[in-house]
Amino acid sequence: MMTMFLSKMKCKFLIYTLLFLFTFQSYASYVLIPMDAESQQNHLKAYGITYWTLSKDLKVKWLLNYRGGSFLLPDTEDIRKECTIRGVSYELLSATKTEEILAEISSPSKNMEAVILEKAPKIAVYSPKGNQPWDDAVTMVLTFAEIPYETVYDKEVLEDNLILFDWLHLHHEDFTGQYGKFYATYRAAPWYIREKANAEKLANSLGYQKVSQEKLGVALKIRDYVVGGGFMFAMCSATDSFEIALAAEGIDICEPMFDGDPSEPGYQSKIDYNKTFAFKDFKLERSPNVYEFSSIDMTRKRRIPKRTDYFTLMDFSAKWDPIPTMLCQNHTALVKGFMGQTTAYDPNEIKSNVLVLGENRTNNEARYIHGIKGKGFFTFYGGHDPEDYQHRVGDPKTELELHPNSPGYRLILNNVLFPAAKKKKQKT
Repeated sequence: MMTMFLSKMKCKFLIYTLLFLFTFQSYASYVLIPMDAESQQNHLKAYGITYWTLSKDLKVKWLLNYRGGSFLLPDTEDIRKECTIRGVSYELLSATKTEEILAEISSPSKNMEAVILEKAPKIAVYSPKGNQPWDDAVTMVLTFAEIPYETVYDKEVLEDNLILFDWLHLHHEDFTGQYGKFYATYRAAPWYIREKANAEKLANSLGYQKVSQEKLGVALKIRDYVVGGGFMFAMCSATDSFEIALAAEGIDICEPMFDGDPSEPGYQSKIDYNKTFAFKDFKLERSPNVYEFSSIDMTRKRRIPKRTDYFTLMDFSAKWDPIPTMLCQNHTALVKGFMGQTTAYDPNEIKSNVLVLGENRTNNEARYIHGIKGKGFFTFYGGHDPEDYQHRVGDPKTELELHPNSPGYRLILNNVLFPAAKKKKQKT
């Protein structure tokens, strides 16, 4: 009899538990996507869920500095299913619990803020046609996170198609017309010869005599896009080569092997730093045999072993400086370093109105910077691939399935969501 009684009690307990869970799920008000290190199994795809939710005309709250920069979504069956399908961890919250969390975040004593994300930004990637997603860290993580984007290149930019997009990424491009400064090592390589010929053909078809002139035209259009209110994100050599192209407008800085005629005498003294977004007082690398554009980059000055190569994210006030706080959201303040043609920036050559978001204090270098230009914003991120320490031509692609919680890739995705935010005026 006692056994039967205990068995009935267990059945009742199980039924009550299932009823409670069913009732809670039926009346849960919000879905929390936690972004701390302990709770989230796939940080990168979590951004994709957030973007997907915005694309359904639903608003999201980005909880800055709360559990690694978590996302608060409305509770719908479709969102729950999508999280499950994509392997994203989530928690169901009642209205009461949600109010408690938002009250904690709003407290003046907490360095937290709830920022409303209003719409899914339309994304463009400036990249040569035919490049595979794994040729660039941004296209790779957008693909992995299932965030849609369109590819544009010189023709589309020169035809003013950038106005169709909210966010623009610059693939690791050389805007100076020096073909990435690969001349010394790869000038006889078939791929280098082919890409140089293709670039010259494209420039001629667009009405330019030289690739350097055509790339300057592209850089000026991108500048106008940002000044008019666009959001630009660039990595690796796209950052400093873009700046050099702007500063050298109307000046021939290319040697004969690049454009068929000598560079302009004394061109260094003619560089106009007032035309740049982020950098000042830099010296150009004149030699075509040196794999470097200028003194902006710290790659050749670095003396850091791989095992100790990390950079630190800066800590900002979430309530007073929500923009830099947004861009630094992560589950760790310490991010693994990684190299590229342009790895990091000399802080002495960064303009005073540009914010350093991440730095390596050991080597006195800036890794991640952000600024305002006109009505728009730009972010520069040094290095090529956050999970490939020293990426080289021909190296195999990074498998992001092996790095779903990458802090370095999270910084890219912070920038992707940045245009979705209802912004407050930044304090500088």
